[in-house]
Amino acid sequence: MLEPKFKIAFLLVVLAFISFPVMGILRGTTPPPEAPPAPGESSTPASTASSQPGPSEVPVPEEMVSIPAGPFLRGTKSGGYDEQPERTIYVDAFSIDRYEVTNAQYQAFVAATGHRKAAPPSRYAKNLSRMKGVNQPVAYVSWEDADAYCRWAGKRLPTEAEWEKAMRGVDGRLWPWGNEPDQLAFNGGSSRDGFEATAPVGSFKRDISPFGVADGTGNVMEWVADWYGEEAYRDPADRNPTGPEHGVFRVMRGGGYTSQGSDVRITSRSKMVPDFRDETIGFRCAVSKAGETGGAQSSASQKS
Repeated sequence: MLEPKFKIAFLLVVLAFISFPVMGILRGTTPPPEAPPAPGESSTPASTASSQPGPSEVPVPEEMVSIPAGPFLRGTKSGGYDEQPERTIYVDAFSIDRYEVTNAQYQAFVAATGHRKAAPPSRYAKNLSRMKGVNQPVAYVSWEDADAYCRWAGKRLPTEAEWEKAMRGVDGRLWPWGNEPDQLAFNGGSSRDGFEATAPVGSFKRDISPFGVADGTGNVMEWVADWYGEEAYRDPADRNPTGPEHGVFRVMRGGGYTSQGSDVRITSRSKMVPDFRDETIGFRCAVSKAGETGGAQSSASQKS
C-alpha cells in the first residue's frame, strides 16, 4: 500500500497532466504560420479594394463584354479526365457580364418579382454577415435561381464553352493572367489575399481575362447552362457545344473564395445538383449575339 503522502503526490501529478489539454482548449488554438509565397506567387495580394465594403458603396454598373465569333482552345492535356481532349472549338459571337451578378442586382430582381431571397438555412449562415456588400457577388443561389434572374434580365446563363472562351481568351492560357499559377492573383483560399470571404467584384486586377471579364478564377464558382457530362469534351461537335441534353448535375466553372490549387485553373470543371445553394456559388449572364447588345450597356436597356 502507498503511503498517504505518495497518494497525494501521485494525484497531483495526474491532475497536472490532465490540466494541459484543458487549458489549451480554454485558450483556443493558434494556427500554424502560413507558408511563404511559392515560386511564381506574388508576395502581396492583387486586390485594390478594402476587405470591408462600406455601407455607402456605390453599385457597380451592369456591363457586358463582347466576345467575337471564332475558335479557341478548349480543355487541357494536363488536366483531369473530364477536361480532355484539348482541341479547338468554334463559338459564335456573344456577350457576357463583365462581373458576377452582385447582391444589389439580385435584390432588385427579388423586389421586382417576389422570387426567393439569396439566403441559406440559418445553420449555414456562418459567413453571411461578411457577404452582404452591394458589390459583392450574390451567393446562396441555385441553378434555377440563376436561370430565373438571367431570364428576368433579358439574358441567359452562358454555355460552358462560352464561359471558358470568355475567361481564357484564344491563346490557350490556363489562368486569366497567363500560364503560371499565383494564389494571390485572385480571391481564393489564401489568407494573404486580403479577404476572409467574397470580395467586391473586380477587386483583383490580375484576375481579368484577355477580353476584360473579371473574377473568372476566384470569388465565387459560377453556374453555367450545361448539364455535366464526364465525356462531354469527347463529343465530336466542334461548333457551339451545349453539353448533354439531360443529366443529374449542372456544371459550375471557376473557383470560389475558398479554392486553391487546380480548382482555379480555367479549364477545371465542377458539378453540383441544380437545387444546391452555397456561400461559394454565384453566377453571371450572357446574351447570344454581341451585335444585339452593342457591347457593354446598362441594365436598364437590357430589361426594356
